[in-house]
Amino acid sequence: MYKNTAMSEFVNGTDSYRNGPNQIIPADNIYTTEADGRVKLHIPEYGKAIEKNPPISVPGLLSRTVERYPDAIALCNKLPNGKWNKITYREYQQQVRIVAKAFIHLGLEMYHSVCILGFNSPEWFISDLAAIHAGGFAAGIYTTNSVEACLHSALSSRANIIVVQDDKQLEKIIQIRDQLPDLKVIVQYEDCKNNIDGVISWSRLLQVGREQSDARLDDILKSIAVNECCTLVYTSGTVGNPKAVMLSHDNLTWDAIAISERLDLKEGAEVLVSYLPLSHVAAQVVDIYITMLVACTVYFADANALKGSLINTLKEVHPTRFLGVPRVWEKMHEKMMQVAASGGPLRKAIASWAKNNSLQHYMDKMNGINSNSWGYSVASSVIFKKVKDAIGLTKCKTFVSAAAPLSADIKKYFFSIDLPIMEAFGMSEASGAHTLGVLEAFGFDTIGPTIPGMQTKIHEPDKDGNGEICMFGRHVFMGYLGEQEKTQDALDKEGWLHSGDIGRIDNKGLVYITGRLKELLITAGGENVPPVPIEQTVKTELMNISNCVLIGDRKKFLSLLVTLKTDVDVNTGMPLDTLTPEVKTWLKQL
Repeated sequence: MYKNTAMSEFVNGTDSYRNGPNQIIPADNIYTTEADGRVKLHIPEYGKAIEKNPPISVPGLLSRTVERYPDAIALCNKLPNGKWNKITYREYQQQVRIVAKAFIHLGLEMYHSVCILGFNSPEWFISDLAAIHAGGFAAGIYTTNSVEACLHSALSSRANIIVVQDDKQLEKIIQIRDQLPDLKVIVQYEDCKNNIDGVISWSRLLQVGREQSDARLDDILKSIAVNECCTLVYTSGTVGNPKAVMLSHDNLTWDAIAISERLDLKEGAEVLVSYLPLSHVAAQVVDIYITMLVACTVYFADANALKGSLINTLKEVHPTRFLGVPRVWEKMHEKMMQVAASGGPLRKAIASWAKNNSLQHYMDKMNGINSNSWGYSVASSVIFKKVKDAIGLTKCKTFVSAAAPLSADIKKYFFSIDLPIMEAFGMSEASGAHTLGVLEAFGFDTIGPTIPGMQTKIHEPDKDGNGEICMFGRHVFMGYLGEQEKTQDALDKEGWLHSGDIGRIDNKGLVYITGRLKELLITAGGENVPPVPIEQTVKTELMNISNCVLIGDRKKFLSLLVTLKTDVDVNTGMPLDTLTPEVKTWLKQL
């Protein structure tokens, strides 16, 4: 066994873990860039970690949940008549197996991919899990991707099958199909009315699967190992094509376990709305794997969720946990501020009193004071309950922001209305989250403490404790597919993942991001300037600025480029070329 400086071990496979889909196949290295490669598992504190949460494959996790909660509602999608179509976990697994058998029959080879191009839906989830059950890779493609970007993902992952939502996405693949030597068939799961050769409907896919025996699928399942790749997540860099992040079964299932334990999720009692792009690792881990782990009920929002319809779904289904990217929280904040501005003097005075009590309540918690004042209790039960009712979050116990920094001011605003947003930090290479704030440990300007079972260190800290944030644990990726040099840049010899973010850890274990390693500006006078703190301060102080970037590398002085907030097209969600009324007023006052 190989021990690193974090007193951790890389598990190389033992007889006790060679039992079908949950087996560990012996491996020599901590990383791989080969499609059929295996890796040693990153197991901190080997004995305790392996005993508490033994490695389990994606098919193994689904089977375990079906055994425990066969009749629990798994997936709910809205029909054209407005009613919800619901399937149980037993039916979910049955459909996954049917589609997996169809994929195998249609030509899916092991270690090749099924690319999925569409908005969140039961078909997306089922295709993802079916590809993995069949020994292939699931590879999501963003619906906003260009034809060229779709080509890169499908070509580099050696796609045998591509699943698309509708004609719009199908057209992208039709344009490039002749450049995809491994492609066998295209499946369209919405409105497939064409007679294009090589394109079949979802109903035809199910028919093909039902006609196949279980024997081939069961043989493949017996050969699956938890330390092999099952999912590819494409992550962009500053230059060149996106890199294919290889995530193993253990990466995904253990990450789901670690996060669910951190949030104290209740099996068979959680409700979640799926709306964020599933091509992103955070949405995949939360929407597909954590929900599967705890037998959560998933409701699918409609395709206009990020254009304004999300709140309708929230009010209808009342999720118990909610994940949003900063822009979702920012848009919610803007709308609430508009509503608040329209109130009379008495209403504003009551709101101010309630917000002060709520903010003080959470600041006391942040400082270790167990405060539960009369004022907060009244504000929470009388005033803020109405706010939560209006946005469908009455039953929500956890509010999380991820994927990009959320300003401290916006976080404080939501804390002041009894919606304590916790920040999560991670990256695709860490299977999603690595740090996560909880009410017992959080701060307005921090990304929270490291999730238990994961490890964080600061590489080469300066006198103030700032250095590169590095991560270690079972959630750390296998490598970039076909990219050895880039993999070695990201993973050091001890298995630590180098994030490229500059940060520090305080004496409470809270992690702070203070800059980006590659973004560090060095002026002509030799001064090192991290741009992120300056950019964040400007955006916090000047609310009419949508974004800004500091420039000045090798220059005599620093400059700041800014963009102002604009109106947004309600149909497309895209920014228009007209400034918001607030910005126009502000500019006149300058």
